[in-house]
Amino acid sequence: MKIVILFIMALTPLILKSKELNGPLLTGWKGQKVCEKLSENSHENILRCTFAPGVGHEVHKHNANFGYAVSGGTVQIKDEKGTRTVELASNSYFDSLGTKWHEILNVGETTIVYIILEAK
Repeated sequence: MKIVILFIMALTPLILKSKELNGPLLTGWKGQKVCEKLSENSHENILRCTFAPGVGHEVHKHNANFGYAVSGGTVQIKDEKGTRTVELASNSYFDSLGTKWHEILNVGETTIVYIILEAK
């Protein structure tokens, strides 16, 4: 049984890479949407994503993007680097060239809201 578990753990990154992941708009949490499209043009989507305590964003990918945290909190991030807990400050922002895959979970006590501008 231990060999099977180790085998599955070793193959998980390969499975994720081979599976075509959706972006943040089409990926939700336990069948529920967490992001809504605020605007769209020929080169980007603008989304608002909301995560109540205990709500996350299942495995998804991102194109190049800019994000702004309207309301921050404590988030657990799982990606190719491992799993870590991060404090996302209100009124903070981030810039990314894209993400092959990641999953997040709000592990804090506040609702997290952020705006993301993502390239098409």
